[in-house]
Amino acid sequence: MCVIGNTMLLLPILFPIVAGLLFLTVKGKKQQQIYIFSVVLLEVLFVWYLCLTQNRQMTFWHMSENVFISFQNDGLSRFFACLISIIWCLAAVYSLEYMKHEQNTKRFFVFYIMTLGALIGLSFSGNFITLYLFYEMMTLLTVPFVIHSGTIEAKKAAMKYLGYSIFGAGLALLGAFFLNYYCYTTTFTAGGTLNMTLVKGNENTLLIIFLIMMIGFGGKAGMFPLHGWLPTAHPVAPSPASAVLSGIITKGGVLAIIRVAYYLFGAEFLKGTWVQQVLLVLAMFTVFMGSMLAYKERLLKKRLAYSTVSQVSYVLFGLMLFSPLGFCGAMLQILFHAVAKNILFFTAGAIIYKTGKTYVNELKGIGKEMPIVMWCFSIASLSLVGIPPTSGFVSKWYLAQGGLSYEYAVLGLVGTAILMVSALLTAGYLLPVVADAFFPGRAEEYYHKENKEPCFLMTVPLCILSVLAILFGMFPNGMIIQITQISNSIFQFVSL
Repeated sequence: MCVIGNTMLLLPILFPIVAGLLFLTVKGKKQQQIYIFSVVLLEVLFVWYLCLTQNRQMTFWHMSENVFISFQNDGLSRFFACLISIIWCLAAVYSLEYMKHEQNTKRFFVFYIMTLGALIGLSFSGNFITLYLFYEMMTLLTVPFVIHSGTIEAKKAAMKYLGYSIFGAGLALLGAFFLNYYCYTTTFTAGGTLNMTLVKGNENTLLIIFLIMMIGFGGKAGMFPLHGWLPTAHPVAPSPASAVLSGIITKGGVLAIIRVAYYLFGAEFLKGTWVQQVLLVLAMFTVFMGSMLAYKERLLKKRLAYSTVSQVSYVLFGLMLFSPLGFCGAMLQILFHAVAKNILFFTAGAIIYKTGKTYVNELKGIGKEMPIVMWCFSIASLSLVGIPPTSGFVSKWYLAQGGLSYEYAVLGLVGTAILMVSALLTAGYLLPVVADAFFPGRAEEYYHKENKEPCFLMTVPLCILSVLAILFGMFPNGMIIQITQISNSIFQFVSL
């Protein structure tokens, strides 16, 4: 039974990959819609089954003594797998309607379904080799999202996305070659796997390796200096693709960072070092830079892309504090940002789908035409700003507490101040959209606008996510308990 149970780890990984390929054989629009919904719903059930069971591990394929593919469903794996599967399912439902006005929909859904398998594989990775394999698979399978329209701009954006991703992954792999020598094993273990006997006297070398790997994986997470693909890719990709690229794919980079920092190097080794301060400064710079660029941007989807650059760097700031409070804030921000950013890109897609409007200054009075959509936009905006009782307030509260408790008081205070300034800038580039939508001023035609609300396939996912954005903010304890359990497994090894 144990062997059978462990083998179940493969099911949510292989099922979407096979199902994506088989989708090519499905004929008829109605049959395709049923097939897509059935696949993503079954995937949610498979993932949740594994998440309700105890920790499991399995080795899938031994290439050599130290090179093998393995999977595990520890607390961190379950957190990411649940988040990914639910968001992916809701985005799929939304896509069933949205993609009707796009070409090459069959190709889109083939890669969409297969990407889900790669992401779940990334979540359940048991060692660095497995993580890197699915990380690269995730990149290759998502390139068609960006290139989907086939325009010159889309092709350029896809090449930029691919170039940044491969270069970043290459840096991470380069670091891993050196790291492998200093680790007992590359199997992910809470607290790290460094052989301190070998590390002694080579601490700076290890810290440089860590910095290289963080910059590499940070590219996917949108961290400076490898953030440039985000504002280029989002405007040309279909809105459902933009939503998952921003809300989920960036979290693939974050997951890789967590695994390397906390499960290979270990927080004990990194805490208080110069590389910690460098990465904190880099995260703070990215937070501020992303907010400023978003504030100046007039194209709605590009504004949201720059917002992702800023908001995901909140996560990196929390992680690099190497403290329980910072870690908890970062994990909460991962969840709440994924929810809010998917809402925002879904609303942007609904506006494009029904009106063709893409610029912020075109949205005056749209609250009359699309009230449900814009109310969802409002809730997500308040969450990203951090206004209670939305979920974003909870994550930013923990991040601020983590920053204020940081041992280097000046850097901690500066970091917390930057987070607050960024929140004000977020309000500056999102809330005016809401105000203009519902209060356009003297536009007399406002009261004569016709309702252009999208159909239920698009509004239901929006409403579900919007309700979650509020419920998580009002009742965060359950999620905090789950994250605390993950945190305890890590920080029991750290001298605080």
